[in-house]
Amino acid sequence: MQSNITSCTRYVGDKVSCRYCNENCIKHGMFSGKQRFRCGSCKRTFIKSYTYNACKPDTSKWIKNLIKEGCGIRSIGRLLKISVTTVLKRILIIAKNIHKPIMIIGKRYQVDEMRTFYKSKTRLLWIVYALRSDTKQIADFAVGARTIKTLQRVIDTLLLSGAEKVYTDKLHLYKYIIPCEIHQSKIYNTNHIERKNLTLRTHLKRLSRRTICYSKSIAVLVACLKIYFWS
Repeated sequence: MQSNITSCTRYVGDKVSCRYCNENCIKHGMFSGKQRFRCGSCKRTFIKSYTYNACKPDTSKWIKNLIKEGCGIRSIGRLLKISVTTVLKRILIIAKNIHKPIMIIGKRYQVDEMRTFYKSKTRLLWIVYALRSDTKQIADFAVGARTIKTLQRVIDTLLLSGAEKVYTDKLHLYKYIIPCEIHQSKIYNTNHIERKNLTLRTHLKRLSRRTICYSKSIAVLVACLKIYFWS
């Protein structure tokens, strides 16, 4: 029977375990004056101690946590001691690997829109999102102008999942895209999602009122929302 233990003939001294799969590793050349190691099981390479903090394995985890706690891009860079450019790139990479939750048939949803801007206060954007009434989970969201096209991107997801009821405010555009038999816009039906708007403005720095933080890119705004909603 073939052994899964990696040969360490090229390593002198104490054994080094892989940080990804915990198997034994061997020496694999030098990188910036530091010893590099390679795992024979997962074939990944790494260095025991990195000079630049962005290379540490838990950097992405810290970026996600700090975004949810209301830290801006520059604040994250200062706390983790990495550059602002690296923070932005890492946010886009993290968001790319996040997927929407699986939709369940026959649920009730609340839909609302929240205003923000990017680059300057004259460039308005609207965040339209749907909240599942029983679990308070975000089902889908879209960022764009306050038009039927932007609303349709969220409503189509709910209709395809066979939503039992869709609660909205009294914005007149909803009646054109939601069937009247499942649409309801009475008072108190959107209490949970209205409270979620306040939570978003509290937890995401770029959405806070009376702050110097704002979005310079729609892509980064969408990435931050995906991290906050689904990670």
